[in-house]
Amino acid sequence: MRRYFGTDGVRGPVNQTPMTAEFALSLGRAAGHILTRHLNHKPHILIGKDTRLSGYMIESALCAGLTAQGMNVLLVGPAPTPAVAYLTRSLRADAGVMLSASHNPAGDNGIKFFAADGFKLPDQLELEIEDCMDNLPPLPAALEVGKAARVDDARGRYVEFLKGSLPRGLRLDGLKVVVDCANGAAYDVAPRILQELGCDVIAMHYKPDGFNINRECGSTYPEDMTRKVVEVGADIGLALDGDADRLIACDAQGRIVDGDRVIAILAEHAHNQGLLTGGGVVTTLMSNMGLGRYLETIGLTMHRAAVGDRYVLEMMREKGCNVGGEQSGHMILLDYNTTGDGLMSALQLLSAMQAQDKALADMASGMSLFPQKLWNIMMTERKDVMADEQVRKLVADAGQRLGDSGRINVRMSGTEPKLRVMVEAEDEDLMLNVGGELTEAISQRVC
Repeated sequence: MRRYFGTDGVRGPVNQTPMTAEFALSLGRAAGHILTRHLNHKPHILIGKDTRLSGYMIESALCAGLTAQGMNVLLVGPAPTPAVAYLTRSLRADAGVMLSASHNPAGDNGIKFFAADGFKLPDQLELEIEDCMDNLPPLPAALEVGKAARVDDARGRYVEFLKGSLPRGLRLDGLKVVVDCANGAAYDVAPRILQELGCDVIAMHYKPDGFNINRECGSTYPEDMTRKVVEVGADIGLALDGDADRLIACDAQGRIVDGDRVIAILAEHAHNQGLLTGGGVVTTLMSNMGLGRYLETIGLTMHRAAVGDRYVLEMMREKGCNVGGEQSGHMILLDYNTTGDGLMSALQLLSAMQAQDKALADMASGMSLFPQKLWNIMMTERKDVMADEQVRKLVADAGQRLGDSGRINVRMSGTEPKLRVMVEAEDEDLMLNVGGELTEAISQRVC
């Protein structure tokens, strides 16, 4: 059983267990010991962070634990999560760490590990690190501790990596782009690369102060972006989250283009160029049925994984697919990076628009999404609600009411004590009635 690591590392409110300086110090020592057992050289680990105030504290404590255990540390400062995945590979580090709570508010933080290949640390290693924290190893001799060094050009390296994913010589002159940086890790990188590619850039929420990350901005609050796009007559809006691993877009009319639509556009574009592998895409249980139906019309298959980009990635590798992602905006393009990358997705989307000479609203225009709604039930603690036989019966009965024209997904959030009830159906009134009644019945049962 996992005690600390969730589907996306360790995460929680700062100065509450486990997100404390003491925990980060112990985690650093345990990770340093487990990660270096089979190495025959002085190990290096890379640490990046987003713009949360607590990033300084967690970074210092984790760095102390790692160096105390004999690891050398490379500090890259504020950088997107996908930049850390890339830099771990590029700088030949033995592992990487990202300090971020993604789209969560500034009072939360998290610790996420990457292996040397840029993929997330295997489950077994995470469990070994947890076990090691209960019995920390002896400290090495005084002259065997590690040292820490700053990587000054980390963001510049990432910008050049992003450019390398585009067709040679591509420029995006004439495109007016609104980009919402969520006061997060891409506050500098996102406007810079769009400007260097020739876009007319209107940047929003790009002045982080440690407190304003994700605050009424970014991919979880795209309303500011959509208004600005209409106001300035932009061609497209791009909203990132705090660590820039997810993207929500909007067209010139300010209409949201979520992860499902972006996946459809990118998959169809790659398919037409003969670049799509695996005969389809990997999405999650939350993805809209309309996406699956649209992909069928162009001869592609949609595979559903459990919710979480970790599980999307696992299935992509299993099925041989190079395009996958989540409705929430995590897109994984395995030809380019090993994890969700909001800026990479944005650049590939802009590249497809230019190659097809189409407005975003006209791309995948034949795709009709089913009405869908997500209800949240706040819990006092995270628990397996679906283990309750009565809850399972409530869900089954609701599913029978929808028949083949809809579906239900009930799951506990991977990071919060929150139960999510998703219902979709061709008939919106039926969807709302079934979803509302089911949520109320489950609430009475479990709260």
